Amino acid sequence: MNTTGIADGALRAQIKAFFIAERGYWRPWTETLLDLSPGFLQQYARYAGYPARTGPLTPRMVELVYVALDASSSHLFASGLQTHLRRALEVGATQADLFDVLHLVAVQGVASVCQASDILAELTASPGEPAIDARLQQRIARVGPAHALSLASLARRDPGYAEVLLDFIEHGRPEGGLTPAERSIVQLALHACFTAFNAEAVRQIVTTALAQGVPAAELQQAIQLGAHLAVHGTALGADVFQQVRDAGAGAPPAPGG
Repeated sequence: MNTTGIADGALRAQIKAFFIAERGYWRPWTETLLDLSPGFLQQYARYAGYPARTGPLTPRMVELVYVALDASSSHLFASGLQTHLRRALEVGATQADLFDVLHLVAVQGVASVCQASDILAELTASPGEPAIDARLQQRIARVGPAHALSLASLARRDPGYAEVLLDFIEHGRPEGGLTPAERSIVQLALHACFTAFNAEAVRQIVTTALAQGVPAAELQQAIQLGAHLAVHGTALGADVFQQVRDAGAGAPPAPGG
């Protein structure tokens, strides 16, 4: 009787069950790693599952953060988005919550536009530039900080763009979605993630969130939830390796092989 094979099979089953319990999915790339690097899979499940499992954010907020990160234009990870969208609905997120998150995803890139406009204004400033209309200035003061948007330079040079941008931010989100504090948590995760890290935006969003009464522990958890997205590169590598291995299995032996 091959007891080694039985033990190996039991260990594989244990690792697979642990991974699914921690991460909520099983895909071809995880099967490849289970065959070739089970230690990676086991330790990754512990590492990736830790911030979701141990922090103060509710399961609903954790899943909404994951939805934002996978949907972000800096990542666009469809299979992960499908997993976390489904899970978000299972743990109590509403359609309004989800489309509020997707609205924040669409707004994410504007922080960089504002920062670039500030640099351009600094390097090309000239006397006599027009002042910002008082009504527009009030809108900027009301909306800008919550979205890490420094809109002054942009509004002086292209007030029409500033107006339509503010319209989109204020009126493009669904009714009955996230609270302002929840929106800050999602935006922090987006701007803190390594796929589109924006230090200025992180600083502004943290400042806003703290003023809203969001505990630092919740902000820390939101920051940590983004790190393990890097495994999607590992997933790609494992899938391609499997394709190469499968193609090589049917190929004739190389000369001298």
